[in-house]
Amino acid sequence: MVGALDERVALITGASSGIGEATALALAAAGAKVAVSARRIDRLQDLVRRIGTNGGTAIAIPGDVSDDVAATRIVEDTVKHFSRLDILINSAGVMPEGGVENADPAEWRRVIDTNLLASLYTSRAAIGPMRAQGSGDIINISSTAGRRAAGLFGAYCASKFGLTAMTEGLRQEVAGYGIRVCIIEPGATSTALYEGIKNPDLRRAIEKRAQDGMSPKDVAAAIVFVVTLPPRTNVSELLIRPTSDAAPM
Repeated sequence: MVGALDERVALITGASSGIGEATALALAAAGAKVAVSARRIDRLQDLVRRIGTNGGTAIAIPGDVSDDVAATRIVEDTVKHFSRLDILINSAGVMPEGGVENADPAEWRRVIDTNLLASLYTSRAAIGPMRAQGSGDIINISSTAGRRAAGLFGAYCASKFGLTAMTEGLRQEVAGYGIRVCIIEPGATSTALYEGIKNPDLRRAIEKRAQDGMSPKDVAAAIVFVVTLPPRTNVSELLIRPTSDAAPM
């Protein structure tokens, strides 16, 4: 394959569905060699097969990135296999409903572990290899919920607000190493993320809104744009909303 990302290596977490899956396909189509990670090995294997059928190079590295040891291993295995790591996409995420008054602390910890700390673990592991090669891109997938809180999704919003702060701090930390850092904030996007919402009426309403919004391919296209810019250019924050979304920020 000949493309803008030839000879570059990407690791995508949360790659078994949605934005992560679409991003893996888009990066591979642009020429990158990709490692895909998630907990569902069967879906990862199917993704690797599809990428290979289209002429790309991909490997599956299953694991739970909310676990520090597993997340570090996934990054290390990617570097061991491909001898480098150029692009890290942190796309794993969960979105249960719930506020504060009746909050289940264990559920909040699960959301924070997956949506925030997982990106910390993988980013920490990726900095060394990227610093050694003098370049790299770390992209964290957030949400408009990372800048506009919603009482029905307290833990999710808190995790995404935290991810925004961590991402900007990381950008300042590694800029001198030639590493670019970006947070992507998609609006309503049709993905499997909403399957974690237990209230059926709320889930259907949000799924309907998402179906009228963006496709994961739209977000993936934006990610390809970010990582193919000249090395001197760092898009550090990218808000993407459906054209029909007239909500104020």
